[in-house]
Order: sequence, then C-alpha cells, then structure tokens
Amino acid sequence: TMGYWILNEGPTVLILLLWLGLNIFLFVYTFLLYEKSEAYAYTRVLLGSSLAWARASAMCLNFNCMLILLPVCRNLVSFLRGSCSCCRGSMRRQFDKNLTFHRMVAYMIVLHTIIHVVAHLFNIERYHRSQSVEAGELLNRLSFLGKNPNESYVNPIREYSTNTTKELFVTIAGVTGVVITVALILIVTSSTEFIRRSFYEVFWFTHHLFVIFFIGLIIHGAGRIVRGQTSQSLLHHNLTYCKDHSWEWGNVSQCPLPQFTGSEPATWKWVIGPMILYICERIIRFYRSQQKVAIIKVVTHPSKTLELQMKKRNFKMEPGQYVFLQCPTISPLEWHPFTLTSAPEEDHFSVHIRIVGDWTGTLYEACGANGKGFIEPWNLPRIAIDGPFGAASTDVFHYQVSVCIGAGIGVTPFASVLKSIWYKLCDPNTSSKLQKVYFFWICRDTYTFEWFTDLLVSLEGQLSEKGKSHFLSYHLFLTGWNESQAAHIALHCDEKRDVITGLKQKTFYGRPNWDIEFKKIADNHPGNSIGVFFCGPKALSKVLCKMCHCYSSADPRGVHFHYNKESF
Repeated sequence: TMGYWILNEGPTVLILLLWLGLNIFLFVYTFLLYEKSEAYAYTRVLLGSSLAWARASAMCLNFNCMLILLPVCRNLVSFLRGSCSCCRGSMRRQFDKNLTFHRMVAYMIVLHTIIHVVAHLFNIERYHRSQSVEAGELLNRLSFLGKNPNESYVNPIREYSTNTTKELFVTIAGVTGVVITVALILIVTSSTEFIRRSFYEVFWFTHHLFVIFFIGLIIHGAGRIVRGQTSQSLLHHNLTYCKDHSWEWGNVSQCPLPQFTGSEPATWKWVIGPMILYICERIIRFYRSQQKVAIIKVVTHPSKTLELQMKKRNFKMEPGQYVFLQCPTISPLEWHPFTLTSAPEEDHFSVHIRIVGDWTGTLYEACGANGKGFIEPWNLPRIAIDGPFGAASTDVFHYQVSVCIGAGIGVTPFASVLKSIWYKLCDPNTSSKLQKVYFFWICRDTYTFEWFTDLLVSLEGQLSEKGKSHFLSYHLFLTGWNESQAAHIALHCDEKRDVITGLKQKTFYGRPNWDIEFKKIADNHPGNSIGVFFCGPKALSKVLCKMCHCYSSADPRGVHFHYNKESF
C-alpha cells in the first residue's frame, strides 16, 4: 500500500531526492555560470558550450567525490546507527543501505566523468583549431595572446603544430586526467558481482586504487587549463564593443588587451573533510588490528564450513552484528566481513566461514581443518578483528513480532539472535519486547543443516521446559535432494522427530509459498508492527520486500511488515 511504502521507504526516497536535487542544482548553476558569465565570454568564443559541460560535470564530480568515502567509514556509520537507537526503525535502516548509496554515488561519478572527458576532448580540439589561419580573426587574436611580454594567454595550445595527443601526456591536467580515468575504469569494472564473488582479491586490490584516484583528483585542477578574464581586466575592457573590434585591442583606451587567469584548484576543499575522516577510520582499524585475538577453538562443519571461536579483551557485541577479519599470514591487507554467530551472553565470540575462495581456503588449511594433522593452539594463524559493527538483524529485539529468514549460509546472523533468545529465556530477570519469532531457513542440501540444528534442538527443548513452545515457530526448507535421500525420508516420515534434523518440527521439501506464509503471519498478529529480517540472495530479497508491501495494511492500526536486509 502507498501508506506503508511512504512509512518505510519515505526516508530513503527523501535522501535520494535530496542527493539528486543537489546534483541537478550544482550542474545547472555551474553550467549557467560558465555559459553566461562575462569572465568566460572569450573562452566561450574558443570553446562554445563544451566549456560549460566540462565545468558543470567537474562541479558534480567534486560533490560526489566528497560523498563517496563517507558510506565506507564503517566505524562512523556504526556509531551513527547506534546513536539513532532511539529513532524510528525506518531512520536506522538508512544506515544499513550505506553500500547501496556508495554504489549509487559511484555511478554518478562515472556519468559525470564521461561527460567531463568528452567535453574536454572537444575543448582540446577546439583550442587546437583556433590556432589555424582558417579559424578567423577573433579566434586567432585570442590564441595569439600570451606570446608577447605582459600578456596572459587564454588558449593553452600555443602553436597549431602542437601534437594534442602528446600534450595530453605532458601537462598536469592531461596526465592526472588519464590516471584518474584509468583508475576509475579499473575500480568500476572489478566491482561487478561476478568479480566480487569469484575473485574477491581482485576486487579488494583494485578498489584501493582510490588512493591514486584521489591524489590525481586533487592535483588535476593545478593545470588550470580553463582560463577566464580577470575581474580587473573586465573593469577596463568594454566587452560589448571590443568583442567585435579585436584589431583595436591595445590601441584604444576602452579595449586594452584582456588579461586571463586560471581558476584556483577547488577540489581539495570538497574532499579534505571526508579524507580526514577516512584516515581516522583507517587509524582506528589499524589500532584494532594490533589488539591480540586468541583462537580458543576450531570446529569443522559439513559443507566445508569452518567455525572459529575467539576471545579478545573488552570485546562487546550485540546479536546480529558482524566483524571484519584479517589473517596477516595469508594477506596483510585483506579484510573480510563475517557475521558473529555467538551470543553476547557467551564468554567468547565466534564466526562461521564458508570456504568459497582462495582466502577462505587458505585459512581453512592454516587452521588444520583439512584433516592433514592436528595443529597446536599456539601454532594457529594470527587473527585480527575490526568491529563489531551494527547490522539490520540487531533490531530483531525492537519488535514484538520478528520474522527471520536465512538462505544457506545466510542463516549466520540469526544464530546469534536465536542463541541470545535462549539465554534470555534462561534468565528470569531479563525482560524483552520480543514476544514471537518466526524463523525460516532455506537450504540446498541436507549437510548444510547439520551445524545449525544442534542449536535449534537445544532451543526447542529449553522452550518446551519453560512452557514457551509458542515463542519460536521455525520452518526449515530443503530445496535439493537425491533419490536415496528421498527414499530414506519417505521411510521415516511417520516418526515423531524429523529424520534429517532430529527436531519435532518436520522439514519441508521445496520452496516456501511466501503468499501463504505472510498471510498466515498477518492474520495471527493484526495491528502489530512486524520486523522482517533477511540474509541471502538478491532475487529472494526482492520477493520478500514485495511481500512486505503486499501484506501491510493501509490502515495505520493494521498490521505492518518492516523489511530489513543484511548488507555488508
């Protein structure tokens, strides 16, 4: 419904409209400034409208390059998210979309880079053409300026014989422009989902070309190739008359030779603040990386999943948070995000790592999980931890009713949540707003269930003992099986406990019918605000987001589903 959409997506749309509005304003304002300003009248004679296109896109590049670093200052984002704990959930959720905003700003940078580069290619050609005899008297006169003492030039191409391609690689603006563009192309092309998933190291290393990008960006304006008439020159030079009487320049009082100067470099003023913040961010990360982390237990689970149980002094966490993990012996530079699967009440913290790439594969072997031999605790690889950081699932306890949906390894955020629920039920002095949890887990094979079902079995028993079996409603879905597994399942289908998980709740085979599930939840909890938390693939995320829209009531007093997706 429209009311639900405004309530949940309104802040997001407002932020996007504000950002787009500022981009449009800066572009139009700068475009008109260079298209109408008298200071650039003679520059426009040489370049035409491509001057305004180049400068307007440059202004938007400055603005977006100011923003691009802020969403990846994860300590800042986590701090702001924590500071907004008293705010509405829809406001807190904006901080969970930091990477989405980072990507959108990157797309805007690409767009304005294309405009800027194309406009300047036209500018270089027009500067060059203005030096030819066929260009005309005014263009020739402007291009000749600066060849005599006490004159300032407006055309940076000084001779018609100049090789413009060579000029591109010997000037400050040209060299830095090429470096910035190449760095941006490498960063963007290596940021595709395929590269991130299959060659994460390539993505990680090329992304750090942003250092070269920003250095080049700051230096780029020092070339000052776009030059305008000085304010002092405009006072004495009658532009209206002199523009059509270039042969009289320097010979009559109202037409002294026009004086030109390049624009002061301004990019550094835009990016200095975010760069200082990001440097502080990296200092914090470095400090944390030097703190000692002890691996107290290594557990191997089916489907090549590695569990690391660790301890670190003064480490405090909340259910559903995540950390960045580094192993210096594998790579001194790479940091990888992993959801914490332990509860705050435990005396350690843990992560579950699925082995899917070079880095995780090397860690798997370094921890002795390949079964080739026992590794003494003091011979385990050194681990560095940055975090913990807030994520969407930390808000599970802010609702009376929460729906947790995990797909495959995407169940990890909810391991921490369910463990915390277990500990809260064990402690009679702990009160919680949360009254009901619906848990859905969709898996491709039976092996994936194994590492998580122990937790569910103990939680099921604890809830039964406390007389709170109704508190947790869990649904496990198996989407892949072979003939022998199917026969085994059919043979034991009448037993009291599930043949795969050992739980009282039987496993479902196939995919959930989300229409039925959401309608059932909506009917069970009329008038409630229900938090829906998901970690898994993008395609399923879109389906669940749509379900939240469809089954939220238009009546403010009706049921409302609030969608939250893990993103790190």
